[in-house]
This record gives sequence, structure tokens and C-alpha cells, in this order.
Amino acid sequence: MKSYGVFLFFIGIMGLLANPLYAEEKEAMLAGVQTLQVFSPMRKQLLTVDVWYPARQGGVATEVGANKVFEGAPALRDAPMVNGRFPLIVLSHGSGSTVHGMAWLASALARAGYIVAGPNHPRTTSGDSTPEDTPKIWQRTNDLSTLISFLTSQDVWRERVDASRIGALGFSLGGAAVMEIAGARANLADYVSYCDRYPDMADCYWFASGVAYIDQQKVNVPAFDLRDVDQALFEQSNRDARIKMAILVDPSVAQAFDSHSLKQIHIPLSFINLGEPTTVPVSVRTDALVALVPKSSLTYINDAVHFSFLPECREGAVAFLKEVEETDTLCDDGRQRSRFDIHQELVQKIKAELANTL
Repeated sequence: MKSYGVFLFFIGIMGLLANPLYAEEKEAMLAGVQTLQVFSPMRKQLLTVDVWYPARQGGVATEVGANKVFEGAPALRDAPMVNGRFPLIVLSHGSGSTVHGMAWLASALARAGYIVAGPNHPRTTSGDSTPEDTPKIWQRTNDLSTLISFLTSQDVWRERVDASRIGALGFSLGGAAVMEIAGARANLADYVSYCDRYPDMADCYWFASGVAYIDQQKVNVPAFDLRDVDQALFEQSNRDARIKMAILVDPSVAQAFDSHSLKQIHIPLSFINLGEPTTVPVSVRTDALVALVPKSSLTYINDAVHFSFLPECREGAVAFLKEVEETDTLCDDGRQRSRFDIHQELVQKIKAELANTL
């Protein structure tokens, strides 16, 4: 959930188909990508949205998300879409990241027959991130709902999106947003208490850091007190009934979700923790959540850490991060496994969950 420190300033960072496709089209599916501008009435601004989709040959070959640290994910920009209607997966990225940080997964899901779309959440995105805005999860859920409304009503996309099969997937702070759009409600007093007990956890440390990123500039700000969050907005219901299932990878705010609201969630939730039960940080541990949500499951990804969900690192990335004085070990994983191997397991797990629940 942390805003990834100096790094942001320097680099700005086979599922079931609704309608069967012809065999030749299924074999030919590639990952297409488009970038859209979707107006948010709540924010009174445009959201930058990336949409990956099953595509045929065409468009311009691109590497989505490539920069000095991370490898990009191949896709065909503006390629023609495969005929048919497809389930929709909305994505919510981690704090201080962008939806491009999930391109490795989005492109794999597009090739498997899903439309995958995610916004860059203003004020919690690379180079545009503040401690004060980070707990405003209701803004992120509204971004996702706004995106669903756009894709299920706009002329081109509504012909391709199966509105009866919509899922959500979130990582870290994005996982907290997806928890809430699925029906969970947060408790501010519990979140304050958690940060009082665990001030060194990444999210709590970020609130107290005195640092923010505004207009791609690192600036000093007063330490943020969670008690100043608008309690009514923080604790409101942000459920969107159009969401039929959700996948939550290391969701933040895990210690502050109201138990009654968790017991009322009746769509399938698949929790994924990066690491073993003894290594997952308390900030994102989900075993207590699984015990309360009726239709839920929990998978541990062995030899992974929280940053394993980020893209693969380029050669020379570690040296570059050291040069810019980035203290987070963004390129380190657990023990023996490569990030590529961890990603392969995550892709297979997520595709299986989608096939079983959406």
C-alpha cells in the first residue's frame, strides 16, 4: 500500500466465454489494448483507463508498462477485437502504482477470453499520490463502478461485454477497493487502532512519512492522522451488485473490515496471499477474512512476497533503484523461485478461479 518512495518520483511509474467462438478464432486470440478517457462525475475529471481484450492480428505491437525498472507486457494497441461477448474483469492497482503494473496479468487474461479494464486512480497513482488521499477508498470504488457503467453502455463496448458476468480483481490498496465493491465495509476506529499497534507496516508508515507526490514532484507534507478521515464516507457501503465475484491479492485494510458486512457477502471471493502463512505481513493477512466470508477461499503463493505481484524487473533495475535511493526491495522475491515462475502460478490460479466462479 506504500507509495513506493523515491522510485515514483524518478520513473513515474482459459476462461469460459459467454458465447462460444469459432475454433480458429479461439486459437488466434491475442491481447489487444486500448487507452480510454472516461469521465468521473464524482471526481469531476477524466479517468485514464486501459482495456485489454481478445484480439486478432492488427494494430501496433507494444510493450505495456515498460520503464527503467520493469519489463513491459506485449499487446497489440488498437487491434481488432475477436467476435463474441466476453466476461469483464475490472482491475484496481496498488497504492502509488498504475494499472500498467498489472499488464502482465491483464494481457494473459485477455488471451484467455476476458475483457480486462482498469483505471489509474487519481491521487493514489505513480507521481500523483498523497497520504491524505490514500484512505479514500470510496473514490476508488466509484472509479470502478463508473468504468463498469461506461463499458456496459458505450456503443462499441456494450456489444462485447457480457454484463451478466462481471468480476473484480485488486492488489494491495486495490484489493481493499475490491473488498468494498464486493460488499465489505471498513471501520475507521479499527483502522486507527491497527496503525497505532503496527506503525511500521507499509500503509501506516506512509501516513506518517511526511512525504507526498504531486504533479510528479516529491513534496513534504504534514504527517497524516487517520482520525481526520471522513468517517461516514470511510464506513459507507460501496457495494456494486453488478460484481459477481472478486479476487483479492494481498488486500490492505485487512484488519479493519466490519465482521457483520463480511458475513453478508454472498458472491465468491478468492483471496491470495503472497508468501507462507508465517511470512505474510499483518497488514494484508486474509485468513480471518476467509473465516467470515461464506463463499471464500485462500491460496498462499509460496516463496513470494508482496512485491512479487509487480512486473518482472529489467536487467540493471536493482542498480538503478540503488542509484535513486529507493529503499523498497521492489525486485526481490522470496527464496528460490523467479518472479516469472511466481507470475505463471498466479495466472493459472486466477484463470482457474474465473472459470469456476464467473
